[in-house]
Amino acid sequence: MSHKRCPWLDLSKPDYVDYHDTEWGVPVFDDQKMFEFLILESAQAGLSWYTILKRRAGYAKAFANFNANQVANYTPQQVEALMQDASIIRNRGKINAAISNAQIFLTMQQTHGSFCNYLWDFVDGKPVVNQLQSLQDYPATSPLSDKISKDLKQRGFKFFGSTICYAHLQACGIINDHSLDCFRRQSIIDSYKCG
Repeated sequence: MSHKRCPWLDLSKPDYVDYHDTEWGVPVFDDQKMFEFLILESAQAGLSWYTILKRRAGYAKAFANFNANQVANYTPQQVEALMQDASIIRNRGKINAAISNAQIFLTMQQTHGSFCNYLWDFVDGKPVVNQLQSLQDYPATSPLSDKISKDLKQRGFKFFGSTICYAHLQACGIINDHSLDCFRRQSIIDSYKCG
C-alpha cells in the first residue's frame, strides 16, 4: 500500500519524494543544517524549490559544505569563481547575500548561543502544527514568518523575505505543514514528543 503524501509533492520525481519523506518538516536543531537550509532557501527566491534541490550537491561544493565560518570569509575572487559555476544559480546578488548572511549568522550564534536557539525561541521551542488538507490551504506567509523575516532584515539578512522565511520554517520543522492525510505528519509529531 502506498503512503499518502502532501498535495504539493510531484510524485514523478524520486529525489523530491525522498526529500519530502526524510527531511521536510523534521525539526532541525543543528546550526550547520540550519545554515544549509538558509543558503538553499534564499537561493530559491523567485524559483521553484525543486530547481534548488536538484543543485543541492553543487551548493554544498560551492559553499564549503555549508560551513558558515568559511562562507563568511569568501573573497571577491571566490565570488567571481562562483559566477562561473554552472552547478548553482549564478546570481551575484544571491551569492553575495549568502556571504553576508553567513557573517550575520555567526554574530547571532555568539549572541544567542546558536542560530537554532534564535529561531526556536519564536515558538517557545515547540513546532507550529497546522491543519492543512488541500493545496489551497497552504499559506505563502504567516504572522510568524512576517515577524522573523522582519527581524532578520533589520539585522541585515538579504533574500529572506516572509515567503522565503515561511518556506524555511516549513523545511526545518519549526512549522509542520504536512497535510492531515500525509503519513509523515503524525510520525514527525510523535518523534518530537519522544525527543
